[in-house]
Amino acid sequence: MEIKIIMAEKEYTFTKFSSNPFYEKTTDRLIELAEIQDGGRIIDLACGTGLVTKRIMAHLSDARNTMIIGVDHSATALREAVLELKDARDSAVVFMESQVEQLSEAIKEKVDAVFYCNAIHYVPDKDELIQGIAKTIKPGGKFVFNTSFYEGPVSEDTLAFYRKWMFKSHRILNKEHGLRAKKLEKVESRKQLSADEYKNLVERYGFKILKEKVDSVEVPLQGWVDISKFSDFIEGAMPGVPLDKASESLIKAAKETFREMKITYTTRNWLDIVAVRV
Repeated sequence: MEIKIIMAEKEYTFTKFSSNPFYEKTTDRLIELAEIQDGGRIIDLACGTGLVTKRIMAHLSDARNTMIIGVDHSATALREAVLELKDARDSAVVFMESQVEQLSEAIKEKVDAVFYCNAIHYVPDKDELIQGIAKTIKPGGKFVFNTSFYEGPVSEDTLAFYRKWMFKSHRILNKEHGLRAKKLEKVESRKQLSADEYKNLVERYGFKILKEKVDSVEVPLQGWVDISKFSDFIEGAMPGVPLDKASESLIKAAKETFREMKITYTTRNWLDIVAVRV
């Protein structure tokens, strides 16, 4: 396999969470929904340590003649991605360091598909993001994304878990560490768009919606423990708090909440969208 890394932080990455079996299944469902074709050029946007890149490769019948370009802002994550895929055979993969909003500047040759897994909610200027993605995709090419942070129906049981978990987390933070989260402007992952708003967003920049699907996913305790080790989530839940203290508080509270509620999982909805460039 030919792997190159073009260069332009490890403790609190998304890797642990994305390695959970339930998360891998959500990724597989999105890739299957996209019905990608062999022989083209595919971007895995915000590829991180290459776990989604690896799943895309697994769904190709002719990976040898398909170029996959993993793009991420973290050089550390990209180095891990190279190691993650070092044993792959008969595939062409390039890893490139770039901010997602600057995709059209980093990738000059148009591509057949862009995958953007569970990260679109973190981007402040989504119009700039989608405009850049549109410039990068060929007419007839696909933009494929999902998110678990969107305005949609949530069960009462799940809401009860979130409220109890967050209440406990902040109480532990104050009691055990003498800290309080700052009241800052709502972070981007908490500024949730609805499914219709996401569809309108991509349609504004020359896409047509092909498929929309919502998956209800059972997230076990380990999933909540692992997301509590991810910096973007931690900063959203407890802004202004040192990552180590916030992470410890979130993890302890998640375990206590699961035990007190006598549950083995909570449900979380994932919105999947496949759009075509017209």
